[in-house]
Amino acid sequence: MYSVYENCPILQNERYLLRLVAKDDCLDLLKVYSDKKSVYLFNSDNCNGDNFYYTSEERMKKQIDFWLTEYESGYYVRWSIIDKHSNEAIGTIELFNRQANDFFNDCGLLRLDLRSDYETVSEIKSVLSLIVKPAFEMFDCIMLATKAIPKAKTRIAVLKEMGFKLSEKKLFGHNGTEYCDYYVLVK
Repeated sequence: MYSVYENCPILQNERYLLRLVAKDDCLDLLKVYSDKKSVYLFNSDNCNGDNFYYTSEERMKKQIDFWLTEYESGYYVRWSIIDKHSNEAIGTIELFNRQANDFFNDCGLLRLDLRSDYETVSEIKSVLSLIVKPAFEMFDCIMLATKAIPKAKTRIAVLKEMGFKLSEKKLFGHNGTEYCDYYVLVK
């Protein structure tokens, strides 16, 4: 069976390219993770208290190194989202197959972090259209889930248009913490 952890796939359309996050993305991603208009939309559930708000190049480099180590260990893939027009990283997507004792077992858990000026219907849809369909096969999962807080109206509109539905089920963290606001798409 093909493994995304042996050879990270590169996905692209006319607007965006998704490839494994790289150390050279640091300055571009610092613009994303220091963007106060975006950070509140990021999914930091089960991330040991990290809110993904980074204001220094040193901190961003440390996070990229962490993401690459996690990838090499087979825990998750963190792709950089490259705007092909500006050739800059404007966000990241994380994906992994979540194994757990709750509703979200055997679930491709997707985290989408975008710079605020890309948090529009057309841009979110263009980015997600690259990953949603192939994610089921890449991560051998029966459903995809992504968090969208109620204030993320634009993101929620795109998710609904793509067939995602708000789950009434809670996702339980490592320490038993309950998390909500997950939208699910079943294969």
